[in-house]
Amino acid sequence: MATTGLAEWAYPLAESLLAEPLPRRWAHSLGVAERARLLAPILGEDAELLEAAAVLHDIGYSPDLAKTGFHPLDGARYLRDVADADVRVIRLVGHHSCAWMEAEARGLREELESEFPREEPHLADALCFCDMNTTPDGTPTNPVDRVNEIAGRYGADSLIGMFIRRAEPEILGCTARVLERLAAVKRQPM
Repeated sequence: MATTGLAEWAYPLAESLLAEPLPRRWAHSLGVAERARLLAPILGEDAELLEAAAVLHDIGYSPDLAKTGFHPLDGARYLRDVADADVRVIRLVGHHSCAWMEAEARGLREELESEFPREEPHLADALCFCDMNTTPDGTPTNPVDRVNEIAGRYGADSLIGMFIRRAEPEILGCTARVLERLAAVKRQPM
């Protein structure tokens, strides 16, 4: 699949999987995609690729797709096995927002990484930035508040709560790297 038209393809697919069974997750996904569009100045040819991955990143929560209970893996497998998605979108969905750390905690890291190689670091950073700067309702936030919200929602002693605290330094690093790239683009003479 060519990267042109990816977003046009991705939105109805994500909507069909999330809007009805998980309307709040759908709102979050739309907000993440909105953040992705704001990063276009630093993404060049990959802007549409990131937007498609952003709107699709949480499809693994769909009751129709949830097989392992680990949404990045379930979503990536669906995109590969059923939707015939672009391989780069699949990789981004499978590894979004430090997924390898949660996969490790679930005993699924080897499975995730053997099936889905990681995508380019600047794109992984960008998707993490978009996800961690969006509330569950799709509105803008910051990564510190987002990590606190996730830990609070799942409980500090839960697998997710422990994973998100462990991932917090990397999430903040992703955010810093993306903001630095945006600042560098804005400093460029016209």
